[in-house]
Amino acid sequence: MRVLVIEDDPELAPVLVRGLREAGFAVDLADDLAAADLKLAVNVYDCVVADRMLPDGDALTLLAAQRKAGSTLPVLLLTALDAVTDRVAGFEHGADDYLVKPFAFAELAARVRALCRREQPARPSELRVGELELDFPRRRVRRAGVLLTLTAKEFAVLEVLMLRAGEVVTRSELIERCWDEQTEPSSNVVDVCIGQLRRRLGPPELIETVRGAGYRLTDEGR
Repeated sequence: MRVLVIEDDPELAPVLVRGLREAGFAVDLADDLAAADLKLAVNVYDCVVADRMLPDGDALTLLAAQRKAGSTLPVLLLTALDAVTDRVAGFEHGADDYLVKPFAFAELAARVRALCRREQPARPSELRVGELELDFPRRRVRRAGVLLTLTAKEFAVLEVLMLRAGEVVTRSELIERCWDEQTEPSSNVVDVCIGQLRRRLGPPELIETVRGAGYRLTDEGR
C-alpha cells in the first residue's frame, strides 16, 4: 500500500515517513501543495495523509480540487487545528478522516490502513493459497499451521502475490504497490525481498520466477 504524506514540519515529516514505512507502507513525502499536486498526477496512491497549513496554502484547497476532478482517493487530515469548525470544514471539503496532533502513532497507522483498504475490492479478512494463510487484521502468516515471522515489506509483497495467486506479477507492479518513489525500478530490491520471503516460507518453494516477466505464487510448491 502506497501513501503520500504532505507535511512541511522538518521534525515531524521524517518521523511520519519512517513510522509508516516501519508499519509496512510505501511512503512518498511532499512538503507543499505544489509538490503534492505533481506527485498525485504521476503516481498511484492508496491514501493521503495531509497537514492542513502548508507553506503555499491550506490542504483543503488541494483536497477540494481533487474531489472536483472526481478523485475518490482517501484523505486523512493530520493537523493541530482541533476546533469543531475546522473538523467540519475538513469533512465538507471531502476528507475521509481527521486526526488532531498530538496523536498516537499506532492509531494513525490503523486509520491509514483502514482507509487504504476502503479503496480496494472487497475481500475476506483472511487469504488462503494451498497451505499458506494470511490474516489481515492480525498481520500474521502461517504455512501448514506454523506461524511465520515476516517483515512488514515481506508481508506487503506476499499480500500482493496471494491476491494475484496463479498470475504473473511483474517487478514494476511490486515496486509500484510495495515501495516508494525513492526506489529505482532497475534496482534489485524486489529480487532481494523475494529471496528473503522464499526463505521465510520454507520448502517446497511456492514463489516461481517467470524469466523476463516477474513472479508467480502457486499452491503446489516445487
